[in-house]
Amino acid sequence: MKYLYLVDYWVPFPTSEYGGLLTLIAKDDNECHDILLEWRPECEDKYDNLIMEKVTNAPVFALAGEEESGIVETFTT
Repeated sequence: MKYLYLVDYWVPFPTSEYGGLLTLIAKDDNECHDILLEWRPECEDKYDNLIMEKVTNAPVFALAGEEESGIVETFTT
């Protein structure tokens, strides 16, 4: 079973002026975290400790069909 995650962008102000939202599909929190670590720019690696907190606090929705894991949509500032 896969889930749709709506994860708040973890980079704080002022680096990210308005934050953002990342929408992705994953089988669990750990896979979601790994996908986000791969996606994030290398220059933001100092915020890696904040990613799992955002994942565990994200709204999560079960998907009816089998979907491929990965990023669906991103909006960041």
